[in-house]
Amino acid sequence: MPMPEAPPAPLGRRRSERIGASSGRVRFALALGAGGLAGLGQVPFSLVPVSLLGFALACLALLSAPSLGAAAVAGWAVGAGYFAITLFWIVEPFFVDAARHAWMAPFALVFLAGGLALFWGAAFAAARLLAPGDERRQALAFAVTLTLAELARSYVLTGFPWALPGYVWTETTPRGWAAVVGPHGLSFLTLGLAALVALVLAAPPRPMAWRRLAAAAVGFALFLGAGPLFLPAPGPGGDGRPIVRLVQPNAPQHEKWDPDKAVGFVRRQIDFTGAPAAPGQARPDLIVWPETAIPYLLEQADPVLRDIAAAAGDAPVVIGVQRRAAELAYNALAVIGAGGAISAIYDKHHLVPFGEYIPLGQLSTLVGMRSYAARDGYGYSPGPGPQLLDLGRLGVALPLICYEAIFPQDLAGAPGRADFLLQITNDAWFGEFSGPYQHLAQARMRAVEQNLPMVRVANTGVSAMIDPAGRVLAEIPLGQAGWIDVALPAGGAPTIYVRTGDWAALAGLLGLLALLAATRGMARARNRH
Repeated sequence: MPMPEAPPAPLGRRRSERIGASSGRVRFALALGAGGLAGLGQVPFSLVPVSLLGFALACLALLSAPSLGAAAVAGWAVGAGYFAITLFWIVEPFFVDAARHAWMAPFALVFLAGGLALFWGAAFAAARLLAPGDERRQALAFAVTLTLAELARSYVLTGFPWALPGYVWTETTPRGWAAVVGPHGLSFLTLGLAALVALVLAAPPRPMAWRRLAAAAVGFALFLGAGPLFLPAPGPGGDGRPIVRLVQPNAPQHEKWDPDKAVGFVRRQIDFTGAPAAPGQARPDLIVWPETAIPYLLEQADPVLRDIAAAAGDAPVVIGVQRRAAELAYNALAVIGAGGAISAIYDKHHLVPFGEYIPLGQLSTLVGMRSYAARDGYGYSPGPGPQLLDLGRLGVALPLICYEAIFPQDLAGAPGRADFLLQITNDAWFGEFSGPYQHLAQARMRAVEQNLPMVRVANTGVSAMIDPAGRVLAEIPLGQAGWIDVALPAGGAPTIYVRTGDWAALAGLLGLLALLAATRGMARARNRH
């Protein structure tokens, strides 16, 4: 009598099923760890393969979730792990005045990471609703809904698009995709590749796994091969191009406003401004100082403005400065010409909540809440919006102050096409590990998206000249005082992303969302049979 066939071994089950059979605590820990791994793709780690594996495991956490609620919890855990890694620098501002504020640091990280993770929890729940019981459709839904969540994070409550998934490619040539599909399209492509890997991991060891592996290989080959094609080639040498001097005083935040040291930092910048050019090089055509470079209000700074102009000779100087007008305070950029005359002013319009202003500030002051960067009243007032600066021989600049460079949509709001981007910032707030480098990475992505060079000057670094391909041509490292003269590269034609903005990515994502919703009923009926 023949023996009955043995049941298939547990290892033959899909990995997603084995994970789904685990306890809730185990699934939560795996999801949290997957998010942490995904965060390691951002600078300064730049571990792109590890990040893609993390996102793939995050997708696997969705595929293995036994219920809608479990999917939402898994998404929240993935997001919490991701943002805990990528936004760890958020604790740094609280240690500038540690005696007063250090106790708040862990709460800031927990609440920020946990709050932003709510977007990811909602994305996982939506993906589960759109494609219950169908791995391939659910993997697509993972990429669609999570990208939509990140797009929402970029706009809701003034937005905070820091550490988008697509930014893991900043130091590699696939960043060129940003010129075509923008940061959110690049995030979708990144998550889509991770979803392909997740399907390979989820498949049992059968021919299906090989088919999925082949599909993933083709997807990666197309993505990696096409990305460099969208990056412009390096421009011609510096001969004949305008020269820009980047001035980095390296004033630590806890000393920046110290009356005994602040004047010394100003003197240092004036000395750097007046320093002779290297042998055989012309004097700079433009000199740029960082955000809030002088400890005086603009309307009270005439003597120092004259000293700056005298040191600069015929070159205009861009400085970051605070100013007041009609009892309102502004974080501003001013262009200083001959004799200290002010030829242009730009007021920062996209302010940092709780850093430069307190929402509902007049009410908040009643309970003692004050913003960090704006040390007066309840914060800065926003300027009227993006504007252009005519800088003569250098062309037209689009000014950005600090945090404004993380918003690609703000650049789209400019009244015209600039010849180059001009960012001044004070990254001393961000510490010395990840924050300043992530801020620089996002500036590089803006250059790629716009096909324009960026002049970037930071108080403590990293100051850099960035070309339209996102390459750093010259820099002053973090934590060093100094100056460099570097030729301003030429910009190129507007990219596809410049012409479409985020609307194209949004339309494509909503189209896929509608397709998933329309086919949901058919998929459920097929699964029943």
